[in-house]
Parts: sequence; C-alpha cells; structure tokens
Amino acid sequence: MSLSHAQVTHFKNHGYTAVPDFFTPCEVRAMQAEVERFKREGLVRNVATEGDGKTPSTTKVNLQLIPLYDKSDLIRALPFDEKVTGAVSQLIGTPFILHLDQMFLKPAGHGIGTDWHQDNAYFKIDDPLKGTAMWVAVHDATIENGTIHVVHDSFKEEYPHDRDPYSDHHIHCQVPEERAVPIELKAGGVAFFCYGTAHSTKANTTDCERAGLAFHFLHTACVERANLIAARRGQPFLVGPEATGGKAEYGVRVAGTWEREIERVLEGGTN
Repeated sequence: MSLSHAQVTHFKNHGYTAVPDFFTPCEVRAMQAEVERFKREGLVRNVATEGDGKTPSTTKVNLQLIPLYDKSDLIRALPFDEKVTGAVSQLIGTPFILHLDQMFLKPAGHGIGTDWHQDNAYFKIDDPLKGTAMWVAVHDATIENGTIHVVHDSFKEEYPHDRDPYSDHHIHCQVPEERAVPIELKAGGVAFFCYGTAHSTKANTTDCERAGLAFHFLHTACVERANLIAARRGQPFLVGPEATGGKAEYGVRVAGTWEREIERVLEGGTN
C-alpha cells in the first residue's frame, strides 16, 4: 500500500493524515486476538489516578501496555511489514527506527481518555515532522467511544506541558480546541500524526471496549544512535543501511514474518 499524494501532503502541511482500511480484516482479527490475550494474561494496567497523579483510580480506567514487542511476536512483526515501512518512508523519509510501541484499551462505559499532549514534549526532536505516530484502530473508533482527536496545524506550535493529575505518568497541555478534529476509523484504519501534533483520546461511553495500538517511528537524523539502540533492544532500524530485519536487535530475523504470524494467531497459536 502506498499513501496517496493528498494524504502525504496533508501530513506535511497539517501534521496528520488518516488512512482507512490500512489493515485487512484478517490482520484486524489477529490484532484483536492478541489484545484479548493481553487482557487474559493480566498484562495491561490501569494508569488512571484519582486526580493526584499517584493514587490508582477505582472508578476511572485507562488501560495501557508498553512495550509490546517483547510480549507478542505478531506485534513485533507489524512495523517490519512493507506497507508500514513504505507509508512511514513517504511521511518522514529514511532511514528510520521504531521508537516505541504501546497499546491503550478503553473499557466499555467507564474507560477514560488520554489528555491532550504533543509527543515532542517528551522526545524534543528538532523537526517534529521527522517523527510520526501510527495509531491503529483495533476496533471501530468513533466519537462515542473516544476515538483519537488531533489539533489541526498544531505541529507548528509548542504548548506548555505539565503533569496530568489523572494519570500516573503522562503529561498534558491546553490546546485551541476549536481546531480539534476527531478521526473516526473502522477497525484496521490508521491515523498518522507527527511528533508535534497535539492529540488526545476521549472517554468511551458505549457498551463495547475500544483498543488502539500506537507505534512511533523516528528518522535517525534526529537522535543520537547510542541514546536509543544501546538503551533498549526494542528500537530496531526498519529502513536504511543498518537495517537487519530485526536480527541485530532481537537476535532473530523478524522482517517478512507478519503474514506467518497472522496465520499462527488466527489458528490459536501461543506466543
């Protein structure tokens, strides 16, 4: 899959773009199965607090799992798939690494969102267009169940951030909400947004849970290699002369295994 000229242009001019039907129904079912396994094995944790940034909430739930690459061979293989690396190459150029991967799950009825923030408030790269998140709708993502929202053109601005009192580790900011855009996607659709784009998710008020996977990709020109690769093996080179298909970082070749992992998960295989 290649992104259209309009999608790439919208990303570069406004900081985000949406791509419906990026993943196939089979790929979606495999991702959903892994989310169910994460829940079943107790891997997710509630990061919502009672408003003091520390005390776990007993009424609000925002489930997170980070990282993912060491818990699922399927999810580890996903960033290496050619349609992913091809799309990211179009948006931020090459070479690039996988910066991080994570999942958020909003339970039905009482799942809260993740407040407004810019990823670059964490990462502080010089050019926010040289890093992008890829947010994957594991289930249909609607306004009612708290889909991802972005602030149009916000990558051109920097907003002051401080600690989010309703999370045990997140930061948040105030944004011009009149420019906020909800991105509704069927399961398998993705939203790309650069490191400077302010974004949030909202509360899930429906009777069905909603999960999103988030992968962050970073152009290697923006960071010191030692600060990333030496610190954590989950940050492989995906495209470029140093890319080994995951062999250097994981000890096994991961590139080219995505379709095989889909089949394994759908056949009930264990990780």
